[in-house]
Amino acid sequence: MPSSTPAMSIDKDSKNKPGNLPWVEKYRPNKLDDLISHDDIIKTINKFIKEDQLPHLLFYGPPGTGKTSTILASAKQLYTPTQFPSMVLELNASDDRGIGIVRGQILSFASTRTIFNKGFKLIILDEADAMTNDAQNALRRIIEKFTDNVRFCIICNYLSKIIPALQSRCTRFRFGPLDSNQILPRLMHVVEQENVDITEDGAKALITLGQGDMRKVLNVLQSTHMAYAKVTEDNVYTCVGHPLKSDIVNIVKWLLNENFTSTYKKIVELKLAKGLALHDILTEVHLYVHRIEFPPEILVHLLIKMSDIERRLVSGTSEDIQLSSLIAAFQPAREISTED
Repeated sequence: MPSSTPAMSIDKDSKNKPGNLPWVEKYRPNKLDDLISHDDIIKTINKFIKEDQLPHLLFYGPPGTGKTSTILASAKQLYTPTQFPSMVLELNASDDRGIGIVRGQILSFASTRTIFNKGFKLIILDEADAMTNDAQNALRRIIEKFTDNVRFCIICNYLSKIIPALQSRCTRFRFGPLDSNQILPRLMHVVEQENVDITEDGAKALITLGQGDMRKVLNVLQSTHMAYAKVTEDNVYTCVGHPLKSDIVNIVKWLLNENFTSTYKKIVELKLAKGLALHDILTEVHLYVHRIEFPPEILVHLLIKMSDIERRLVSGTSEDIQLSSLIAAFQPAREISTED
């Protein structure tokens, strides 16, 4: 959680930025001290910078957990605004980063020194798990050969997609999903700055949907604020097309108490009226089922059937057929509720 002083500096910076910026960029931290989580990683990188001993870095973890913000804040701490353009090369997944770019642009940037700027340059390779193996292999020699002139920061979501030779040349840091108590202060800071009318259940819904992804939380907050006068739980779920809690309660009630035809018809009508995806319904039904006191053998049966349905949905099968499977999966549970 940021201290009061860095928070004030964020306010100044955010007010100076254009008003049409997405809130994710408008409130991106400018200093390492402004970051809201991963204290151990921030302390370590701060120590590297202060002692001028920054190694090659490898940041990995789920999206929206602060990987890019951390290295950009580090770069702004290392270089002045005038030095930044000539000392930092940032390549994203949207850029071509095949073997040609590695041997051309990256090699050229790494091998040249700037006349007026002392110290090392910084090359940031964002979404590096999208790089080909050939490009990653070509990078190995550049990292070793030009270490006295340049430092690399490789950022990825999946560590397994980075070749072992690159992993061994970097100091690795894992960025885990953010906790709700880390997200909430920054969320409320943005709400205060933007004068958003938000309810307590609306904030909880944003954090639940975000699942530790700060970027997603802010994007959904901005979308809901633009679409509705007030950010409530129902408005948040409606804005992203996610089933409401009341909808899930009704669906489970239909699955357990009504006949096949009636249940199928009601769920299809609900899906069409609210634009819901069966995959989202299935995920929420799965969470809800755990709170119902079913006999163990019924619960196991339901979970196995729902996992099979999810696998088939991901494979691209028809939602109508899988909806029929979901209703059929509840037949043993329906028989028990009828007996009771």
